[in-house]
Formats: sequence, structure tokens, C-alpha cells
Amino acid sequence: MAKQLDVGDKAPAFSMIRDGGGTVSLADLKGKTVVLYFYPKDDTPGCTTEAIDFTALKADFAKAGAEVIGVSRDSVAKHEKFAAKHKLGVALGADEDGTVTEAYGVWQEKSLYGRKYMGIMRATFLIDGDGVIRRIWPKVSVKGHAAEVLAAAQAL
Repeated sequence: MAKQLDVGDKAPAFSMIRDGGGTVSLADLKGKTVVLYFYPKDDTPGCTTEAIDFTALKADFAKAGAEVIGVSRDSVAKHEKFAAKHKLGVALGADEDGTVTEAYGVWQEKSLYGRKYMGIMRATFLIDGDGVIRRIWPKVSVKGHAAEVLAAAQAL
């Protein structure tokens, strides 16, 4: 497992295939603020609410010079179905091999009804135009989260 990332650390580089075709990478977004949010699984209640909330604020993030990218280990095909079903407007990166979730330290042991398993811990990273982590939200609670991230992005 990667070391725990902290505010002020250089954000780990990433490049992932994304919904809608093409790739999304930190290098291509140099000079822009990046909101990188990790979520467990497409089309589950909390993940859907979070994606819809970020989509609703997409124009405000753009005004703040911020690009929003959701990341899970789901396939591009699943991302595309998820995005179409809920009319999502944020990029969805497919980290199928787990390199990005590992690099950001969000692939962690979880527990459900006493059963332990590995999964994505919901977390968000705010990365400035120089690739430095400016804020981290670990173990995100979905309600109001997108608005809180927007306020932080606007303050950069």
C-alpha cells in the first residue's frame, strides 16, 4: 500500500481511460485545479448521489478553473452506462488495475456485517495547478460534500 498522502504533497501522477473515450491524466490538466474524487462503485445510492451533486455544480467548478474527475475500479463500459442513466457531466476515470486507487491510498480494508474485504474508501483530493495536494477529505460523507469541495476550489 502507498504511503498516506498529506496536504502539501505532490499528487501522484495518473493516467486512466475514461467514459466517452480517451484518457484523463494529471499531466494533461497541468495549470488547472483538479478535484479527484474516489468512490466505491457505479450506480450505488451514495455514489450516484455524489456524482449527481458534482454534476449539478460542474459550471461553478469550471468558473473556479477546476476539473472534476470521479474514479472507481469499474470498467469504462460501466461508467458509460452510469453516466448515461443519470445524465452525469463529470469525467469518470476507470482504474481497473487499481494503480491510481493504490497511489492515493484509498484502496483499504473495509468491513460489512463482520466480513472484511478490500475496497475503495470514499475520499476526495483537491489538487492545485502545480500538482500539489491542497486539501484532502478522507472517509467522505456524501451530503453537502460537492458544495464543500467547490468552496475550497473557489478559495484557491
